[in-house]
Amino acid sequence: MKQSRYILFLLLMVTLLLSCANLGTPDGGPYDETPPHVVHTTPKQGEMGVTPKRITLEFDENIKIAGAMEKVVISPPQQNMPEIEANAKKITVKLIDSLLPDMTYTIDFADAIEDNNEGNPLGDYAFSFSTGQTLDTMQVSGYVLDAQNLEPIKGMLVGLYTVTNDTTDATPTDLPDSVFRTRPFERISRTDSRGHFCIKGIRRGKYRVFALQDQDQNFMFSQKSEKLAYTHRILSTSSRPDIRPDTVWHDSIYYDSIVFTPYTHFLPDDIMLLAFQEEGQNRAFLKSERREMERFTLFFTAPDSELPHIEGLNFDARDAFVVDANATRDTITFWMRDSLIYYKDTLEMVLTYNMTDTLGQLVSYSDTTSIVSRKSYERLLKERKNQWEDYAKQYRKDYRRKLRSRQLSGQTDDDSGLDDDDADTDVAEAADSVAEPAVVDEGKKKKKEKKKKMVDEDIPVPPMPAKALDYKMSRTTMSPDQNVTFTFTQPVDTAFVSMVHFEEVIDTLREERPFLLRRKQGTVNSYVLYAEWQPDAKYELRIDSAAFVGIYGLVNSEIKKTLNIRGLDSFSTLFVVLHDTDPSAVVQLLNTTDKVVREQKAKNGRADFYFIDPGTYYLRLFYDRNGDGKWTTGNYDEQLQAEETFYYPGALNLRAQWDVTQDWTPTAQPLNRQKPLKITKQKPDKEKTIKNRNAERGK
Repeated sequence: MKQSRYILFLLLMVTLLLSCANLGTPDGGPYDETPPHVVHTTPKQGEMGVTPKRITLEFDENIKIAGAMEKVVISPPQQNMPEIEANAKKITVKLIDSLLPDMTYTIDFADAIEDNNEGNPLGDYAFSFSTGQTLDTMQVSGYVLDAQNLEPIKGMLVGLYTVTNDTTDATPTDLPDSVFRTRPFERISRTDSRGHFCIKGIRRGKYRVFALQDQDQNFMFSQKSEKLAYTHRILSTSSRPDIRPDTVWHDSIYYDSIVFTPYTHFLPDDIMLLAFQEEGQNRAFLKSERREMERFTLFFTAPDSELPHIEGLNFDARDAFVVDANATRDTITFWMRDSLIYYKDTLEMVLTYNMTDTLGQLVSYSDTTSIVSRKSYERLLKERKNQWEDYAKQYRKDYRRKLRSRQLSGQTDDDSGLDDDDADTDVAEAADSVAEPAVVDEGKKKKKEKKKKMVDEDIPVPPMPAKALDYKMSRTTMSPDQNVTFTFTQPVDTAFVSMVHFEEVIDTLREERPFLLRRKQGTVNSYVLYAEWQPDAKYELRIDSAAFVGIYGLVNSEIKKTLNIRGLDSFSTLFVVLHDTDPSAVVQLLNTTDKVVREQKAKNGRADFYFIDPGTYYLRLFYDRNGDGKWTTGNYDEQLQAEETFYYPGALNLRAQWDVTQDWTPTAQPLNRQKPLKITKQKPDKEKTIKNRNAERGK
């Protein structure tokens, strides 16, 4: 009886436990897919005639602000940044600046507000109020792109200035160009990851728009290091009713329906600003560096047409250097010719260079500086001593091994270069090593050690082999339109062209071919070999030793290379036909990383590219207005825009033996839709949407 009661009790407990476990769904119930909703604000949304210092937004659930510093924008701009805090169901904004009279204030949160648990976004939300008796609701929008490569610029400030009317004329009077330098923006917005901006809370009227990477946060262009964009276009605000089609999707392939939603369409919404950074950035001396004793490098923040002048204090700087400047002339290396100079651990000098003063002008500046070598002369001598000892030790070891091998094999001739005394000594040593008894008396051991020491001292060690002038060669297999470049590890003092031999290999025969050897422009250590290369041909290049002599006396060792020219059947050809373009157009062929592979100035509306390796390519074009052969940035004070840039919106897949003709009208699409996404580095952020997690769980 007791046993049956016990069993009944156990069954009852199990039933209770199972029922408790099934009180809800196994994972705690359905997910929250409802975005947060504003239930109350202080002051009220759109309230007029108020001057609040603290703004409170209350929601129906706990919320958070994601990326407040990047996304939340308060307009008109605030010199003292407001304090924004999210706590439970409230957002509090504390305004520190005084509020302007008769002004609409807008706090644009964009998509920063989310519910705290599931991250469901509220959406594009902005709160507005007015200190006057009218609430301004107009908007203007557009895009900011990098002028050179049409990259969307994220986080760039975009601002407006009001264009006022003349008292005698109803047409608007344009603003002076100095306004961008002297007055902060009146209304502002910030670009998102697509470069898109929308300035809200604007009065009906006419405006000019500017964009700025505001480094000093004064809301106006005040530094050359600030990237900027401007246009002379006068913006006239307007609006009209419109309908937006929204697609309701059943799944990733099929849609259920299209919903048409009425809304107010604000204009203009097609503003295009192309941002650039001016040349002539503030120039200052960054640092010096002397990794090796024979050279030192000076680093500057910006280039200059004039090289620094050096006056030596503990050395004579006249004709003391070979100067090697990089392409941008902001990094300059000085190679010292004389060992009496570069063996000094510290070089004391007066350095004179151009720098930017407080007025933004380049002025000459002199400074006394000391440049210390990372490797001291004492350390250099120690390294050379260690190198000599290692070399001598290895040489003696190889010497003994050769001698033992010859004597044990019974050879007695002198072809090895070993003298008789050395041979006799080593024979005795070899005999001792063979016939030595198991027990050796101390006297014989000391005698043997003494004999061995004498052998080490007597072995003649020749001087270390001279170090060769080292180099790197650009290529040995190439296309017919390429050439060969030699880059040496130190500046070249002399090149003997007569010691360079160039022949075409035809079966077993070799025929001399003409060539040119020229120092590469702008370098001190590179030479280019030019020739008329034939497709599918083979050439042999022989350079005698000492053909190139470095400034420290090092010479090259003999160079012998076979050069193979690829056949025409391994290349593709591209013909670009341009429509409605400026005669100054320069077309660039780009690889999949947006880097220039080839460049061709358009002639008669076309650009032809030969000997292209098969692959995927893209096209970019710029107008070389000043004819200097390169893209040129703009200048605000001179009211010069950067040279226009365009992208072909698609990819070009080129295959071997293909001749491809591509028509292109650069202005056919808006600039913000031209650059292919695959080579755009600033990818758009993933759009925030309600997470459909309940549907996903039900699958």
